[in-house]
Amino acid sequence: MAEQKIRTEVVAADNEKRNGALKADYDALGAKLARDGISIDAITEKVGQFFVAVPSWGVGTGGTRFARFPGLGEPRNIFDKLDDCAVIHQLTQATPNVSLHIPWDKVDDPRRLKTHADALGLGFDAMNSNTFSDAPGQEHSYKYGSLSHADAATRQQAVEHNIECIEIGEAIGSKALTVWIGDGSNFPGQTNFTKSFERYLDAMKAIYQRLPGDWRIFSEHKMYEPAFYSTVVQDWGTNYLIATELGEKAYCLVDLGHHAPNVNIEMIVARLIQFDKLGGFHFNDSKYGDDDLDAGSIDPYRLFLVFNELVDAEHRKVPDFRPAHMIDQSHNVTDPIESLIRSTNEIRRAYAQALIVDRKALENYQESNDALMASETLKNGFRTDVEPILAMARLKAGSAIDPVAAYRASGYRAEVSKERPAVVGGSGGIV
Repeated sequence: MAEQKIRTEVVAADNEKRNGALKADYDALGAKLARDGISIDAITEKVGQFFVAVPSWGVGTGGTRFARFPGLGEPRNIFDKLDDCAVIHQLTQATPNVSLHIPWDKVDDPRRLKTHADALGLGFDAMNSNTFSDAPGQEHSYKYGSLSHADAATRQQAVEHNIECIEIGEAIGSKALTVWIGDGSNFPGQTNFTKSFERYLDAMKAIYQRLPGDWRIFSEHKMYEPAFYSTVVQDWGTNYLIATELGEKAYCLVDLGHHAPNVNIEMIVARLIQFDKLGGFHFNDSKYGDDDLDAGSIDPYRLFLVFNELVDAEHRKVPDFRPAHMIDQSHNVTDPIESLIRSTNEIRRAYAQALIVDRKALENYQESNDALMASETLKNGFRTDVEPILAMARLKAGSAIDPVAAYRASGYRAEVSKERPAVVGGSGGIV
């Protein structure tokens, strides 16, 4: 049995207080859905089988370009991070896997990581490489790029780092590599657009050749930052070209914060599904740019519309449809564990809302050009309060009806604060 970081009696006591209200709310929602021919138990079962990976770096405190303000009991190393990730999974039963970032999470013996994760009942999702910042002792700097750098030795160093991430992943049971680079330029004329992209593709092909047979590689696009004039992998079209050039194990990863404010992300998702190149998601939210805010905190309707496309693909039985789902957030003023719990809940909420959309009615309205009723059909799903479904899915899985309340009642943050000394804040705190 997996080690429990939160005492089970704390969760049980909190659930006992909420059980009666949940049953009443669940029965009421079930009766409402039944009138539309929807089985609430079937929806609850599907929601309970939807999982999202948490990022190892997400349980630490983030920051802005100007400062980082440390939180109490921050994880000191990857083993502390795994402990915090185990808390999130214990209270939600929705986050069984953790996504690592190398070299931040690198240890001398990866088997120690796997042993620790196994004891906590956790597995590992996609590996993430880092060639957007320099590591201590690194021979060549990535100041002017990595996989697209003009210097062949720097590119080779970046390639070898990604291969090292694959090797670590093989040792701990990961099955994918996510590659995001900060390569680009700050001034017109600084780089040759064509040559930069050619060098990037050549480097990625070298990484791709090292992929194990059952692995996938996800390329991630980002419109801007840290390169403010041009970015080598700046949009989904470029990302699609990369995945197509590399081969059948290459897919596009969609980060919800990596787009301009008015971009139609759900259409991008639909296009990538249509051409079998949707690899997965980094879930977060954004107001002005790549803010990496809590998922669903700014535009929950957009999150729902993304899931509408995913459920549509399920409904159409798209072959081999298995996008990876991961959270990618920066927590500057909240307890990271609480934010990740909430985001997990919001992601499942969008999934549940999309599941109750009347697909047949929607298709009929679309085919008859009834724009108003097609829109209303979507809105009916989005406006439905599916919280009883989410809570029941957690309860049936043995976790918390209200995971944030149970977490606060446990006193976990105060306890780990005694063991983990405070870290000093500083400037330039983006992580």
